[in-house]
Parts: sequence; structure tokens; C-alpha cells
Amino acid sequence: MRAVLRTVNRILLALVGLALLAVGGAVLAVGLGVKSPSWWIHQGRHDVLLSTAERTRWRGEGWWWPVVIAALAVLVLLALWWLVAVLRRRRLREVLVDTGDGAGATLRGPALEHALAADAAVLEGVARARARLKGRRTAPEARLRLQMEPHVDPGAALRDLSDGPLAHARDAAALPVLPAEVRLRAVSHKAGRVT
Repeated sequence: MRAVLRTVNRILLALVGLALLAVGGAVLAVGLGVKSPSWWIHQGRHDVLLSTAERTRWRGEGWWWPVVIAALAVLVLLALWWLVAVLRRRRLREVLVDTGDGAGATLRGPALEHALAADAAVLEGVARARARLKGRRTAPEARLRLQMEPHVDPGAALRDLSDGPLAHARDAAALPVLPAEVRLRAVSHKAGRVT
């Protein structure tokens, strides 16, 4: 999904940039007195962008306003989708590890996420664990979702998680702190039959 979004961003920005550059450059050239081709919308230095006849040509047609409104609604929805997709927080790709020699090293974010989730999944009473990293590569933040067995004390589970998997991940990445947001959810289970 990220690769598709990155490609769409680049293509849209390139097309919008080329269109604005072409139209703006052509309008500037005509404004400076360069003779324009016969098919161009501006024929001279004092020509208007849209004449009165061009602005009112389709107004009397019954299909005109629904088409204009639908096209603008689609453009607004596409622009909102693009904005939300660009602003949405993404997963952290890498974590910068301070090796002490000044050069540093990088640790793949998905590898640390996988190790953190696997370490959390073996804790007592954890049925399933998922981990994600967000934030900056020099100051990552962990987001964990744990599905817990019904008999587990949430306070004890959080202490075990903090002392075990989170401490291991913090030490492995040589981080001074690793803030974490943990969401606990009980595993749904069927009621037992009494015979």
C-alpha cells in the first residue's frame, strides 16, 4: 500500500506540476508579447481568460450543473483521500542504534516489531500479540495490542511486559527510553457446559 501511495503521489505531483508549468508559462509568454498558436485560448496581450459567451454557453442545458457538481465532488473526495493518506502516521521503517563509535547503525523497524511481538506472545496468559513502531527513528514509540486469557491480572501482565519484552527491545536498540501504548483485550471464549 505504501509503494502504491508513493507512486500515486509522485505521478499526481508530476502531472499537476507539468500542467501548471505549461499553462503558466504559456500565459506568461503571451502576456510578454510572444505570438501564440491559433488554437491557444489567449490570442493577445489584452485577451481575457474566459469571454462572456464561453462562461454562459452551457448554463441553459439541463445536464450541465449535475455534471459540474459531480465532477467537483469527485475531485474533493480524491483530494481528501490523498490528504488523509499522506498525513496518516506510518510505521517506522528503521531505528537508529547508537553504537558508541559515533557512526551508529540502523535496525529495521519491522524486525524490531516482530521480535517485540514474539517476545510478548510468550508471556504468561498472552494468547496473541501485535506490535508496531511509530515516531522518529531516533525516538521510537511502541504500540502493542495483546489478547489476554480471561484469568490474567492486567496489572501483572503490564509489569511482565514492561520488565521483559519492552526492556529487551529498549536494550537491543540501545534506547534510553521506549514509550509504549498497550491495549489489552480479553480473548473471547465459549462457556463451558456443566453436565
